[in-house]
Amino acid sequence: MPRAHAVGDARVQSLNGSWRFRLSPTAAGTGEAFLAADFDDAAWDAMPVPSHWVLEEFTPLSGGPARRMLGTGEGPLYTNTAYPIPLDPPRMPTENPTGDYRLVFDVEAGFGEAVLRFGGVDSCAKVWLNGEELGWSTGSRLPFEFEAPVRAGRNVLCVRVHRWSAGTYLEDQDMWWLPGIFRDVELLARPAGAIDDHFVHADYDAVTGLGTLRVDASTEAVVEIPELGIRVPAGQTVTVAVEPWSAERPRLYRGALRASGETVELAVGFRHVEIVDGVFTVNGRPVTFRGVNRHEHHPDTGRTLDRDTMTQDIVLMKRANIDAVRTSHYPPHPEFLRLCDEYGLWVIVEVDLETHGFIYEGWAHNPPALPEWRDAVMDRLVRTVEPHKNHPSIVVWSLANESMTGDGFAEMRRWLDERDPSRAVLYERDPSYRDSDFYSLMYPSLELLDEIGRHAEPRGGRLSMHGMVFDESGGVAPLPEGVTEADEERRRGLPFLLVEYAHAQGNGPGSLQDYWRIIRAHDRLCGAFVWEWIDHGFNAVTDDGAPFVMHGDDVDDEPRGGRFSLHGLVFSDRTPTPGLVELAKAHETIGITVSDDAVRIVNDRHSADTADLTFPWSVEADGEVAASGLLSVPVLAPGDSVAVPIPDAAATALASVTRDTVLTVGAALAADELWAPAGHVVAWGQGVAAPAAADADAEAGRPQTDRDTVRAVVSPQPRDVSRTAGGIRLGSATFDATTGRLVRLGDLDLDGPVLDLYRAPTENDHGQGEINNIAGVWRKTMLHRLLHRVDEIDVVDGRLRASGRTAPRTHPHGVAWTMTWTPDGDGVVLDVDADFVGPWTDTPYMHRDILVPRLGLLFGLPGAAERVTWFGRGPGETYVDSFEASRIGRYSRSIDDLQVPYPVPQENGNHVQTRWLEVAAPGIPTLRVEGRPEFDFTARRWTSHDLDRAVKLHDLVDSGRVWLNIDHAQQGVGSASVGPALPEKYRIPRERTSWSVRLEAR
Repeated sequence: MPRAHAVGDARVQSLNGSWRFRLSPTAAGTGEAFLAADFDDAAWDAMPVPSHWVLEEFTPLSGGPARRMLGTGEGPLYTNTAYPIPLDPPRMPTENPTGDYRLVFDVEAGFGEAVLRFGGVDSCAKVWLNGEELGWSTGSRLPFEFEAPVRAGRNVLCVRVHRWSAGTYLEDQDMWWLPGIFRDVELLARPAGAIDDHFVHADYDAVTGLGTLRVDASTEAVVEIPELGIRVPAGQTVTVAVEPWSAERPRLYRGALRASGETVELAVGFRHVEIVDGVFTVNGRPVTFRGVNRHEHHPDTGRTLDRDTMTQDIVLMKRANIDAVRTSHYPPHPEFLRLCDEYGLWVIVEVDLETHGFIYEGWAHNPPALPEWRDAVMDRLVRTVEPHKNHPSIVVWSLANESMTGDGFAEMRRWLDERDPSRAVLYERDPSYRDSDFYSLMYPSLELLDEIGRHAEPRGGRLSMHGMVFDESGGVAPLPEGVTEADEERRRGLPFLLVEYAHAQGNGPGSLQDYWRIIRAHDRLCGAFVWEWIDHGFNAVTDDGAPFVMHGDDVDDEPRGGRFSLHGLVFSDRTPTPGLVELAKAHETIGITVSDDAVRIVNDRHSADTADLTFPWSVEADGEVAASGLLSVPVLAPGDSVAVPIPDAAATALASVTRDTVLTVGAALAADELWAPAGHVVAWGQGVAAPAAADADAEAGRPQTDRDTVRAVVSPQPRDVSRTAGGIRLGSATFDATTGRLVRLGDLDLDGPVLDLYRAPTENDHGQGEINNIAGVWRKTMLHRLLHRVDEIDVVDGRLRASGRTAPRTHPHGVAWTMTWTPDGDGVVLDVDADFVGPWTDTPYMHRDILVPRLGLLFGLPGAAERVTWFGRGPGETYVDSFEASRIGRYSRSIDDLQVPYPVPQENGNHVQTRWLEVAAPGIPTLRVEGRPEFDFTARRWTSHDLDRAVKLHDLVDSGRVWLNIDHAQQGVGSASVGPALPEKYRIPRERTSWSVRLEAR
């Protein structure tokens, strides 16, 4: 029986280090000779333990020099749903790479009886000690132990690890297949009177404030919690006043469990998990999980993680307002759970069980449904629960992921109800939800999520994206097979957990704020977990030394899951993505709304008041701080709110400044926390003051205009119109007489604009297969191959007007446009009219709607351009469905720093709600662009087509120009790589559209 992970004072000898290793092509390994005590393994490879052999340098199966096998069929393999072996359970192919490990180690005299513990071996291990077979184990992410008859002095440990085993059929978990001894190996002394197991039961009564503690132990022992004055025998119940444990206030009471042969450390957190009237609660208050799914991953070591890396993950999560983790799809390293207890994260621990690949035979031999697999399935549950049962951070057990249905789940649930009724139980895939305390789905649309929140979802829970489903005869659709009316009634009363959503592959996800507005609106919705925390990429280099991030498509083998392994909120090296920035804003538990005369603050925390926070404010004018201070806010209990008047100093600063002015109010930590220093901002809100139009225009030395209208109102200046050879001069601007393009503005050479309708597809634009593959539609309808026609160029009433048509090859649809230029002081105003013409939808060839990703203008600027300064959202990239985490202000960045290094090149670096920007370079005039009132912009040293063609980041090279997009709009990013289609409100309407900008070279 597995034991609880514990830190005790009995001797522990780590067997981590350099082992001897030899890889063989079949399960026979190297034979039996390596078991001999005097076997000569000097010619074998050195292999670090813990590690994955496919990530280390050694002699490959195919022979040749020692090397890492990244990118080869002998190296790491990534699949999402497909098994990399034939679907022939429980049998294995003969070709089964097998690693024989050998370690010679010494044991001190008097070490005594011992247990040999392996933290994780992928996928199957057979173990011998001093020539004696100890046993074997499957369950790659699960610990296993053997009684270890070690002897004083020299010992020989041999382990045979098979890459594939019967256990492989239970581990199809959207991940890299990484064989090896990848977690710690330890020799545990077991003296007489040692504590082989213990179970901490620490309940909390939110009404009385009393905690109830009982610690069961495998031997006679005494429980000591000095801070609470507790000293009682194990097995005895004691009640005492305590502070409860929660993710916000992870209160742990340190103590010890003392037996005659061993003392074990205790870290007790009192908390009570209960579902009340369909609402998930902890300690009597509703919980809303602000969560992420987390695979274990490191770009060099795979699933072998050290404590510092785990701590880095948790610190990044806490700073991004993430308070919950689903350990997808297996239990993590035990140190991670200890850190969750200490730092404060709600945890859903998932059993090391997924059989997704049986979808390829219609689930005909799905293991959880077959009695012959029952022992293996139950073994995985028991080995998940028993080692981890004492962690207060774990509030939910998850039976499996994407393993369809079967009687095995009912047996798992029955065992859990008896062994640990203190936690809730989740299983998402069974539509009956008989064995789950939650109704749960993956990747619902916003509309369906709102229906679920209102208990108005379709019959059966997952049959429709909108409303009730009807059969062909017009009646109410039947329930899914095996689901009874009683099941349906129970399901409708369950809390809803969004176990996966917002697929964070590449640029995205979008709509995070939309999801969270819905989640906050309904008590039934107890939170959501983004897929997922980290990109699963590996550090690699090309043959000529260029570094790149390796993904599933870089592997020379089949099947492979392609780029799907890169779907994290942090890059593989744990650099936060713009998606994590947006999630932090969506997850804020302190709401701050700034109006003209007050700041409204809402405490949306689970159980903590705001005594730990300060509320700094500042007024910035044109990027400079004009005034600042601390807002006087009373301490707010959870659920409370207050409206605080804007401070007089802030009001004065806002009223006296005519430049771009912003009032920002934040909520910041008043003192250092374990996960962040004092001053760390956990939430913020802004109010933006638009300067009076007349004052702003006068300050800029130009005619007065109405900044709040879309169309510019500018008086032409006919005296500034002249013609030159091949060109037309209009005020400070010179145009090509044939194309109508602007070629010079003041002393600045430039080229453009052309109407731009295309962007390099994001991963979400590619959809999932052919589902929501709008990028495929763009390519089939030649949207990436636009040609431009100029029909007419006129100079009338001091204005230059160019008209024409932009259209793809082969197809009849296009955009008719007119660009009208008007001199305006030292600059020019450009008015654009664009009208979509032709059959853009339901064409005989496509029979599909064509979403236009961009509607804007593309300029070519001198390659010397280096820096962009702007007023708008920033500093990071923003899109119409992912901008609320970016503050409005004045920013300055190099053009190179505007690029987001997604490992798969794609559209990036856009900025919405830009009021003005300046592009500067040494020795040449600065280009200033002003919105009427706002625009989107991107600036890069390569075109969208270069970005589209690039496979790796090193494929992107400086074109010698800077390409500046000044756009009326760009469509949202969404999360359709796995999820619903891009919502309509984030698409660009194909209708006649007009907009204006002003340009000047200074």
